[in-house]
Amino acid sequence: MADMKHALLTALLSPLALTLASCGSAAIGESAAAVAATAPPFTVTDIARFEEPWALAFIPGGPFALVTERAGKLMLWEEGGAVREVAGIPNVEYGGQGGLGDVALAPDFAESGTIYLTWAEAGSGDTRGAALGKARLVIGDAPRLEGLEVIWRQSPKVTGRGHYSHRIVFSPDGKWLYLASGERQKMQPAQDPASDLGKIFRLPADGKGRAANGSARPEMVSMGHRNILGLAFDAQGRLWDLEHGPQGGDELNLVSPGANYGWPVVSQGDNYDGKPIPRHATRPEFAAPAISWNPVIAPGGMIIYRGDTFPQWRGQMLIAALGVGAVVRVGLEGEKARELARYAMDTRIRAIAEREDGSVWLLEDGSPGRLLKLTPKSR
Repeated sequence: MADMKHALLTALLSPLALTLASCGSAAIGESAAAVAATAPPFTVTDIARFEEPWALAFIPGGPFALVTERAGKLMLWEEGGAVREVAGIPNVEYGGQGGLGDVALAPDFAESGTIYLTWAEAGSGDTRGAALGKARLVIGDAPRLEGLEVIWRQSPKVTGRGHYSHRIVFSPDGKWLYLASGERQKMQPAQDPASDLGKIFRLPADGKGRAANGSARPEMVSMGHRNILGLAFDAQGRLWDLEHGPQGGDELNLVSPGANYGWPVVSQGDNYDGKPIPRHATRPEFAAPAISWNPVIAPGGMIIYRGDTFPQWRGQMLIAALGVGAVVRVGLEGEKARELARYAMDTRIRAIAEREDGSVWLLEDGSPGRLLKLTPKSR
């Protein structure tokens, strides 16, 4: 079954199939109740500080990492050195949940120096939307981006300043770039296949998706999403997404090509005004989450750990949790998942990343937000 899903995920899907397909009667995974904090098996080292950091990407083979700051700065952190601002960043529409978002290195970064960024940009009138671009990173005395090219713009641009999502991840084979497009707090467009809102898309890894003029649309993978803040591939090549629910019902989903995840028709949470939303069990044509959280954890990002530094975590998911101020550890069990531990950090955790040496790094939410390094406790 996993091999079949992997093959489907890496095969080109027709737009019609993506519009019509669903997951059928998928069973709902664990509904996670509040979990008591577990004594952490790691020590925390305070490394650096940033202003409203959002995402973190380490550059392999060197002492550098890139950190996005939501107000519109890309920072180059150097281990044992200075933190420098990278020039050439696009103008961002800062406010609410919007600003500079995700950062990722191209699969061929060692040769091309290409990085990918997402951000919120202004439209006409009082509208905004997410954007995705690529550029070449030049590291020197004055780090900069060269040849910035916008390769996707969320359509339509709408009012409001929330639920951009704009999380990105490359497929394990390096051929595809997957992109989360939030429903911008507009709800119903998540069920409209003609709208970008509330969808997951994939583009060729070289960035040749939608042109800057919006003339070509990338391939839609799934729909019915709310606000995706995490995307990660597991060792089997399966894509998982992590998204905020409304009042209750944060979700971890195994992403199946053509699936509809039901928002706003169904949810494991309710509207903020108290109006109930039907549960997934009432509408089996919609794909159900592998985990839903009540109370919510308010996720900020996630990784699936692959390293040797914490061997007991290998193959498990580590979630940066804003709402509960913790690192949440989740075991993946086939198409389902289960929360295994919750490590209290006593602060909102915005992002999480794994370095080449297997160490785990966190970004604290806020201004300033600390860069924190996790290493195993000595026995």
